[in-house]
Amino acid sequence: MKLKTETRKEEIINTAAKLFKERGYSAVTMRDLASAMGIKAASLYNHIKSKQEILKEIIISLAEEFTQGLELIQQSSTSSVEKIEEVVKLHVSITSQNTYGMASLNNDWMHLEEKRDYYLKLRSNYEEELRRIIAEGVKNGEIIDENIEIMLFSILSTLRSLYLWIPKKDYLNPEKLSQQLSRVLVKGINKKID
Repeated sequence: MKLKTETRKEEIINTAAKLFKERGYSAVTMRDLASAMGIKAASLYNHIKSKQEILKEIIISLAEEFTQGLELIQQSSTSSVEKIEEVVKLHVSITSQNTYGMASLNNDWMHLEEKRDYYLKLRSNYEEELRRIIAEGVKNGEIIDENIEIMLFSILSTLRSLYLWIPKKDYLNPEKLSQQLSRVLVKGINKKID
């Protein structure tokens, strides 16, 4: 079986994502990108229209991947706790495969132009679906009856910052990380359970 080779456009997008993470979207120019790839800036335009197109490609593709993943999780007939564990697994999987893109998703989304409203809608819907899973868990007695917004914030802030932590752990096993992270996020750190 032959591995799929990266297209020139994908190479440009991946290189740009790395530069965006290192320097920030606003600081990176098309000339910087061309230089990082060892080509002339004019050659970039054979594959991509603008820096904005690159950012849109990075952010929207990831946001849609999260949305599709959560839709599949929501359709399952598992418990709320198991759904949250699957959400953790989804985040670990996507983030470990694309830490540079995740940096753009978290730090550069406000630079989106034409697709910003679409991205914000995807993000808002994602948060609402996760909120619904938590609320259902509370209602069913699976999850403690605490402030749902605090639980949602705790889970999402941890998952959204994985892109900062994962690259520093080159020995990381995504499956094991998902299990351990789920245990901490769902069961907490209190050894003595009431």
